[in-house]
Amino acid sequence: MYKKILLLLLILSIGTAFADEIGNKVNEKEYPAADAVLPQKSDADFIIEGSVEKNIDMTLDKCIELALGNNPQINSAFHDILASDARIKQVWSNYFPQLSWQTGYTRIRQLQLSDALGQNLTFNYYTLGQITLQQMLYDFGVTQNQATIKRLDYEAYKTTLSATINDVIYQTKDAYYNLLYAFENKKVAQDTVDKFEMFYNQAKAFYEIGMNPKVDVTIAEVNLSNAKLQLIQADNAVNLAVARLNNIMGVPFIDQYNVQERLKYQPVDITFNQSVEIAREARPELKLAELKVESAKQTMKLVKKSYFPTLSVEGQYQRGGKSWNSNYGYNFGGYLNFPTINGMLIKNEIKEARYLYDKEIANAKNTQNQIYLEIQNAFLKLQEKKNQMPVAMLNVKQSKENYELSYGRYRVGEASPTELKDAQINYQQAQLSYYNALYQYNSAKAELEKSIGKNLTANEDDIIELGE
Repeated sequence: MYKKILLLLLILSIGTAFADEIGNKVNEKEYPAADAVLPQKSDADFIIEGSVEKNIDMTLDKCIELALGNNPQINSAFHDILASDARIKQVWSNYFPQLSWQTGYTRIRQLQLSDALGQNLTFNYYTLGQITLQQMLYDFGVTQNQATIKRLDYEAYKTTLSATINDVIYQTKDAYYNLLYAFENKKVAQDTVDKFEMFYNQAKAFYEIGMNPKVDVTIAEVNLSNAKLQLIQADNAVNLAVARLNNIMGVPFIDQYNVQERLKYQPVDITFNQSVEIAREARPELKLAELKVESAKQTMKLVKKSYFPTLSVEGQYQRGGKSWNSNYGYNFGGYLNFPTINGMLIKNEIKEARYLYDKEIANAKNTQNQIYLEIQNAFLKLQEKKNQMPVAMLNVKQSKENYELSYGRYRVGEASPTELKDAQINYQQAQLSYYNALYQYNSAKAELEKSIGKNLTANEDDIIELGE
């Protein structure tokens, strides 16, 4: 009887600071109702603290925009396109005239004539200038085949750029979602520290009036220390996530920023067959495989023309002679130049080109199969994560209800610190599991978008998030 009276006096003496927390009425801000943990819409902005300060607003769209403009992989792929375009022009330069000019001096002593005639025959020959103009008229399609191959290479580099952009967008999305996940973990860790600090103060107060033994205070103190350690780890995880996102965006030294979004559940309605159909039109790697097959085909045609001649004309004008300007000469002619033919070499070059063509056909089929498998994996993974969401939400609700019951029992002396700790840890793990499920779902959605080569639009009316 005396213990109960002392307990009531203790509750009244703690003061207004703890009245809501340990009184008969639960603080709704600190301990919201169980229904409040269900996902719901929220317009709140969330700011990453610590290594990131509040000076630049950042969203997923801004991160993607930064990545597209600064990621070195994209920049490298873009310059491959420019270089490939220059190589096309180099091939077509075969049809442009070739102009050369030379000047010089030559001193000749005829050994055989000098010996036969018994006198020293020495000649000086001066070339004031020799201009040569050569024009290739036709090479029976060789240059055209070479230009076609270079043009296919150009298209391949453009497709590679699209594939690189697709991959960078996926990496940016995954890193951004990982950052939001790390931030939510930090919030949960901070909330856990606050709760264990309150439990410690309460256990200490109970011990001072003789209601609880010293071991309860020790347990509460250990729990608080562990919670602070987890908060330190969570804070460092945020910093690492920021560094990873900045690196993918190509701006590792960007000014510090604050995040304007949080993890959300955005359901998308798409079937597997629809995913495959979209990939056939949008996936860059499929087009790249087709271009490689066509390039190998053109290479085979080019090798078959190895023995074709080249038709060209050439004109030359010279001025010089015994002195720098004593005489002049010129010549003009047309030529049909046949290459040196090695029948065995050309035959085996044609065989090699044909085998490489067959190889590219097989590679294209393999690429198609791999992309089909990639879509399957991404689609099934998304469905798995989607099915986990209701379970994760329910787990949060149930663990929170259990925590509230344990806390209610503890504050009237009916529950042990160990029971309260277990309930709090279960609630914490449920929240972390929920946020992990959110991250895994969003990451799986981004992976499916990468595998089909196109963004998926969510139904805005169905977007939900975990309430405060």
